[in-house]
Amino acid sequence: MVAFKLVTLAAVASLASVTSAQTFQRLGACPKLGCIFPPDQVDFLAGQYFDIRLEVHAPVNGSEANGGVPDQNFTFTVGKKGARQQPAAAFFKLSEPRVERWNFTWFEDLFAEDAGTPSLVQVAAKAYRRVALYEPGEYTATLTYYNGSKTEATWLVRELAEVRKTKNVLLFIGDGMTTSMITAARLIGHKSVNGKYVSRMAMDKFPILGHQMTHSLDSFITDSANSATSLYTGKKTTVNALGVYADSSRSPADDPKIESIVEIFRRIWTGGVGIVSTAFIADATPAALTAHTRLRAQYGAVVDSYLNGITNYTWTNWTGPDVLFGGGAEQFLPSSRSFQGKDYYAEFARAGYSVVQNNTALSRTPTDRKTLGIFSVSNMAKWLDRNVYPQNLRNQSNSPDGSRGDALDQPGLKEMTVKAIEILDARSRDKGWFLMSEAANIDKQMHVLDYDRALGELLELDDTIKASMAKLQELGTMKETLILVTADHGHGFDVMGSVDTRYLAEQETDREKRSAVGIYEQSGLSQYTVATNASVLYSEGVNFPANWDPRYTLYSGTSAFPDHREDYQVNKDGPRVPAINQTRNDYTVNYVDAPTGYVINGSLPVSADQGVHSLTDVPVFAMGPCQELFGGVYDSTDIFFGIANCLGLGRSSNMTVKGNGMGNAYGKAG
Repeated sequence: MVAFKLVTLAAVASLASVTSAQTFQRLGACPKLGCIFPPDQVDFLAGQYFDIRLEVHAPVNGSEANGGVPDQNFTFTVGKKGARQQPAAAFFKLSEPRVERWNFTWFEDLFAEDAGTPSLVQVAAKAYRRVALYEPGEYTATLTYYNGSKTEATWLVRELAEVRKTKNVLLFIGDGMTTSMITAARLIGHKSVNGKYVSRMAMDKFPILGHQMTHSLDSFITDSANSATSLYTGKKTTVNALGVYADSSRSPADDPKIESIVEIFRRIWTGGVGIVSTAFIADATPAALTAHTRLRAQYGAVVDSYLNGITNYTWTNWTGPDVLFGGGAEQFLPSSRSFQGKDYYAEFARAGYSVVQNNTALSRTPTDRKTLGIFSVSNMAKWLDRNVYPQNLRNQSNSPDGSRGDALDQPGLKEMTVKAIEILDARSRDKGWFLMSEAANIDKQMHVLDYDRALGELLELDDTIKASMAKLQELGTMKETLILVTADHGHGFDVMGSVDTRYLAEQETDREKRSAVGIYEQSGLSQYTVATNASVLYSEGVNFPANWDPRYTLYSGTSAFPDHREDYQVNKDGPRVPAINQTRNDYTVNYVDAPTGYVINGSLPVSADQGVHSLTDVPVFAMGPCQELFGGVYDSTDIFFGIANCLGLGRSSNMTVKGNGMGNAYGKAG
């Protein structure tokens, strides 16, 4: 009984130490005073480059205070599990790096934040740059400090994958997309008769369906930066971090880097790379392919990384993607918002890129040159506004040329993706290519509770998938292309019934208005596919709602939101603004956002003006070579390893490829 009590008390003490760092953490993935990055339980592709960061912390005050003098004589060893460990410099054949010193502060909990009493931590650190592990198996990395204290990390190098099984990879990312959103999009875009759909989404026809878990390194809710890093590098990291582990140093540009899928693909096979997004192109999901910083908001530096790669440290050589399409002209026009004030249109042009700024120019641009397409300031126009409510494109002052005119001739995701495929095929048919195409505004419209626009973006993604498959068939490369459709995270969205919007608008009180909601048998059938005199007409085989403003709409919503009004009708004047700032960091209902609706009290802190991400697993649809690798339930990092396996990117030595290493078939580089 005594032994049981001791174990229980120890378990409680351990749990207390973890929960005390719940809201804030001294440093993610570093519960002890000695930190190793990459941390414990990390998997590597054989031959994938990464940096190592070591930190020894000496808290000056707070619950962990130990005198405030960090041990600068710490040691670090690495070795295959069961074998003799070696000093890291000898193991990786590097010179021993110098010890660095800095300090940082953090709040131990919300009470400390309210009181304005941060804890100060002194740090001694080292960094080993651009190393790799080539032999599969488990490795043990040990940091020893403070007279025998140890932090250990177990690293796993996965089995070699040197044989290439696909020529091309086409990765679609529906940012924030969940299964329930796909279900809702199908409901409003596809007709059904007596409960059976007469047409199906392109995603529905993929032979393999899996689900990936999206949690991050040190929190179970992720953002798009670290979730994209998981997909592209096979490594979990911290919210806001792109292609690095977040350390505690002052500079966000010196954090330990991880080589991304496109950096490895370009290094091994010298193939083509395309990056397409409906967001501003420096946003997190596209940025994580080339950027390496713990602060995703370094937008100017992100744009520079697209063109020049990483220049502040020795890293994988990068000479720019073949295709870069999206919004975000503010980071290209010379100003305080561009990197070092440079004109990045001119920088890309000097590097041999064709530069286009509207859909007409995009359709006419040649396919044999690298191409930069920036089509608006900030995020690109939403499908619903481009196609149903085009008056919302006016008075935006978002022309990409800096004239402050309106960007009226913007392409959609479909036009950008199909053109990207044409360019990549023309430039890299022999060597193959990797293309990431992101439907970014699914997420951005879910954030502002504009479910109509979000579902329109999702249907545009599905239409893009269908058009891309047709283009691959036309080019004769469909069977040589692995196609994946997934998301980086989800939102807590679902549909629970229908709403009689006419009845709702005519009721006087909020409680009476809620009677307009129809549940179970009163939910009825989708009215979005019922044609009227005012219906939107599409070409044959294109599936979007015929009526975006029916009387009976979806009773839908998310599980986390600010104070807002809801009338369940499409906003015809542009994207929603559900909450407004009355005083500093205090958001309340925006009445004009839904004047005939009723108030829904928020479930988030009053500092929130929009919805947030959720924990849900997200779907993965797979078709083509290696499709079998993507069935089941797995971690988001496994997406990277599945793609790397299919592309044959694993390496047993630091060899480089001359030519494409393929001939006319797939195989092993040599």
